[in-house]
Amino acid sequence: MQVIPIRHPYNSEQIPTDDVVMVLGFFDGVHRGHQTVIQTGKKLAEEKGVKLAVMTFNQHPSIVFQKVLPENMKYLNSLEQKERLMEKQGVDILYVIEFTSAFAHLAPQEFVDQYVVGLHGIAAVSGFDYTYGPKEIADVDHLPEYAKGRFEIVTVNKEELDGEKISSTRIRELMAQGRMEEVTELLGYVYEIEGTVVHGDARGRLLGFPTANIKVKSTVRLPRIGVYAVKIQVGDKWYVGMGSIGHNDTFGDGRELTVEVYILNFHQDIYGEQVTVRWNHYLRDQVKFDGADNLIIQLKQDEVDTATYFSEG
Repeated sequence: MQVIPIRHPYNSEQIPTDDVVMVLGFFDGVHRGHQTVIQTGKKLAEEKGVKLAVMTFNQHPSIVFQKVLPENMKYLNSLEQKERLMEKQGVDILYVIEFTSAFAHLAPQEFVDQYVVGLHGIAAVSGFDYTYGPKEIADVDHLPEYAKGRFEIVTVNKEELDGEKISSTRIRELMAQGRMEEVTELLGYVYEIEGTVVHGDARGRLLGFPTANIKVKSTVRLPRIGVYAVKIQVGDKWYVGMGSIGHNDTFGDGRELTVEVYILNFHQDIYGEQVTVRWNHYLRDQVKFDGADNLIIQLKQDEVDTATYFSEG
């Protein structure tokens, strides 16, 4: 897959000359609804004998429109994760547009001329709720008047599960409740985050449960605070673990939020490693224990519950 970053206004020499089917959207999560849109584009590209291109943005439009600080945005995927998911979907070209003020203020006709026709789109595929400017003048219903017959337009109806639309918003709400099996069903894969193993306060080691303290970017969306059955990738191998998101309240109030994983039957030093954590199943809420002894009892039960979850899965 070819990844092409674009800053507006772009140089036409950056753009491959091949005709493409262009799939439009932001695609946070690349969930099952998104996958249906992309696969619709892929099928059309195969029928027409052209490449499949997807256009996404480097950051959420609300950073420009609502002046949200970039570090305060929480995404279901990093850009690198999104790229890997797009490649799995069979995308040939991924255009990553820098969502700047200059780009944001393109009139709908300018957007269509420069970013569909200008990128050699012979067809544009999007979800039913895609917009490319103010909704009242730049939704899918208005696209034919801007297209002027220069490309085919395919609109994909909403994808539903249990009578509700599959959406990034729904996934975020389920994550906030710790309902990870449902998140997995909507995404089509187990939710995962990436980070670096750093030194913590080593308290877990003293308790007999040494944890990998994982530093994640501020833009990573974490599931609900609590304890989870997880899998963690170290190098090219996956291990079973207990994941914890919380403040370690047993050892004092007002502590920093941490992400930690106790890896079952694991005895390696992995400081500095880049790891991936998959959040499979919510076990319990974070609890402030009276002391270390009661915490250890609970951790032993968590270990049993984690092993049982994966053995039964």
